[in-house]
Amino acid sequence: MKILLKRILFLVAVIALWQGVYSAGVFPDIAFPPPLDVYYALIEGFGDGTLTKALLASFKHLLYGLPISIVLGTSIGVLLAKSKQADETAGMYLIALQSIPSIAWVPLSLLLFGFNEMAVIFVVIIGGVFVMALNTRTALRNVPSSFKKAARTMGVNGLELFFKVEIPASVPHFMTGIRLAWAFSWRALMAGELLSNGPGLGYSLTYAFDFARVDVVMAIILIIGVIGSTVDHLVFSKLEKTVMKRWGLL
Repeated sequence: MKILLKRILFLVAVIALWQGVYSAGVFPDIAFPPPLDVYYALIEGFGDGTLTKALLASFKHLLYGLPISIVLGTSIGVLLAKSKQADETAGMYLIALQSIPSIAWVPLSLLLFGFNEMAVIFVVIIGGVFVMALNTRTALRNVPSSFKKAARTMGVNGLELFFKVEIPASVPHFMTGIRLAWAFSWRALMAGELLSNGPGLGYSLTYAFDFARVDVVMAIILIIGVIGSTVDHLVFSKLEKTVMKRWGLL
């Protein structure tokens, strides 16, 4: 209850500061709307279904791209963790690829797929695949050697060792990878939709900017942040903590 109260008070303070900056005229009205205008933009957008359709389209892109990035990233991570030759050749480039901002992949995606939804899904996949691969490789490498030795003394080797010992022991790191893949893919989704032909929140953001609807721009930015934080807190964070507790890490 105290935590909830603190968060509400913090939100009230932020809104008051926002209103204060607007009232002081620090920025021109066309570039910095008051909180009430943004609230009305949210009511209008959800009332006429515009923001609802954009939000559903963004989730559709994410639901297509995120599972692919998790499966593909996990496969790459397993390959690099289990193959020394693959890790010494391709592994060194993984961090370099991860360091490339998602928006940098958008021009290539548009050239490959054109201005359609497939281009957005490609950017979502790229956004999550490398962080998932890095976490999977780290998870398998950090399996305690004592686990493997104990299993081998009982005659467990090869694929049986991998599936019965290494995978269960690496689940906590794997869950962290999924959580990070979600966060990176969500950000990549917005970058991909910004330059697409829609639909989606990113496209709606660009459309509102083109028509100088800064209240709608701010409203969509708030939606993006709230959705990202809510999904992380209610789904991935709780799932990660549950796994950590079950594995005795918390």
